[in-house]
Amino acid sequence: MAGKLFLCATPIGNLEDITYRVLKTLEEADLIAAEDTRHSIKLLNHFQIKTPMTSYHEYNKVDKARHLVEQMLSGVNVALITDAGTPGISDPGEELVRQCYEAGVEVTSLPGPAACITALTMSGLSTRRFCFEAFLPAEKSDKKERLRILEELKKETRTIIVYEAPHHLTKTLKDLREVLGGSRRLTVCRELTKKYETAWQTTLDGAISRYEEEEPKGEFVLVIEGKSLDEIREEAVRSWEEMSVEDHMALYEGHGMDRKEAMKQVAKDRGVSKREIYQMLL
Repeated sequence: MAGKLFLCATPIGNLEDITYRVLKTLEEADLIAAEDTRHSIKLLNHFQIKTPMTSYHEYNKVDKARHLVEQMLSGVNVALITDAGTPGISDPGEELVRQCYEAGVEVTSLPGPAACITALTMSGLSTRRFCFEAFLPAEKSDKKERLRILEELKKETRTIIVYEAPHHLTKTLKDLREVLGGSRRLTVCRELTKKYETAWQTTLDGAISRYEEEEPKGEFVLVIEGKSLDEIREEAVRSWEEMSVEDHMALYEGHGMDRKEAMKQVAKDRGVSKREIYQMLL
């Protein structure tokens, strides 16, 4: 029988966040594939887990995934762990999962810590709809792609989650201000689950002012408010003459309005009755 891939979520800071199920799986697996074996050995030693370990990271993810899939097809059970959090979220685990499905290897995910969800739930911002951008592309290596994503975020109505390292934080905050405006609200989360965990609500202007005076330390998650309905309404009122009724409707429906409410708002923007909008859509 073929083996199986177990995606095992590990703590993002506090070791007490590991689950019993993950510990049991790490102990019983035939092999643990770790993003950084030097980092992961500390976790395994802490919990006295002796399972053999191999490296699986960004620079060997394609070839090593093929090798791991071959092993699983021969009956080996593999537990995949990342440096922190849930494998497959903004790390090379997604490539291994893809190859497993192509080869018919069973995959299961053991739920546990994830920095993006932890930050979102404690942000105080809307959690119903959100988008996860992880780390923005580095300006030095992929400036064009970075600018493209920032431009997309300008129109984003959902809550936005971005990861950032301390040495790039101020630059990223300034780039976000360029497209979103300095008054855009955000919650800055730092060192999640660790001893010096902090989370504070501010604006992009406020965050920039603070970190121009204070050196950023630790790993950051930025949870940023999406474009508000008021902003969308103002844009629609200013530019509805250039939009089709369908596009005008899509503007509001994309922000979560139901169709009836969107028709009512489009009619108000255009100074006509809701019945007229209904007829135009027909």
